[in-house]
Amino acid sequence: MKVHIIPALQDNYMYLLVDESSNEAAIVDPVNPSKVVEIVNQENVKLTTVLTTHHHWDHAGGNEELVKLVPGLAVYGGDNRIGALNKKVSHGDKLQVGNLEIQCLFTPCHTSGHICYYLPSSSVNGQSAVFTGDTLFQGGCGRFFEGTADQMYHALINVLGALPDDTRVYCGHEYSLQNLAFGLYVEPNNEFVSKRISWAREQREKSQPTIPSLLSEEKQFNPFMRVHEPSVQSHAKQTDPIETMKSLRTEKDSFKANV
Repeated sequence: MKVHIIPALQDNYMYLLVDESSNEAAIVDPVNPSKVVEIVNQENVKLTTVLTTHHHWDHAGGNEELVKLVPGLAVYGGDNRIGALNKKVSHGDKLQVGNLEIQCLFTPCHTSGHICYYLPSSSVNGQSAVFTGDTLFQGGCGRFFEGTADQMYHALINVLGALPDDTRVYCGHEYSLQNLAFGLYVEPNNEFVSKRISWAREQREKSQPTIPSLLSEEKQFNPFMRVHEPSVQSHAKQTDPIETMKSLRTEKDSFKANV
């Protein structure tokens, strides 16, 4: 599998997934349809599938235009509010793009119908990959717009956290520096956070994405995946991981990162 990271809007990412054996492709959250079509034509691939993580306009807002530009697309998602949806999915559903197997992971909280898309290593000849939309960001997680701390805990710890540690994490936004700044505030002695900030700054200075991270790395520097750690619980003044998750998100909502 080849993954093309495509910046969109101010800080969004779209992802073009290409099965190199069949030349068939899928696009994740195509908010800029004309740019998607341009890259599809450049790469000379056959776009068959739209993978929508959630209904927010900056992720699903391009669906209806894209299906006009590329008729016959299968548009997947877990929420009836998604534009042009014609293949509704739920947790555990599987789909094929060429020879790629894609598994749907239901991760409600940011929105009530949020889906992450997971490709096991057996399907991609190497490391597995997961496209997490606005559930898991590098160093952070999405706001709890339509859900609760226990839902985000389940999504991050029990669902995404159970994937192989070498899974590549492709998230929906370039928020890494802001998130890592909060991570350093929560754990000022965490060397993994400090090193990641230095690396991320270098990437952004070169106008390069900080995506993807590895799931193993998120477990080292993402406070929302570290809610069992004494250092994180101490910062949150909590002893329960779900209450720690809730406290961190409330604090992060008003945190001003100096990046």
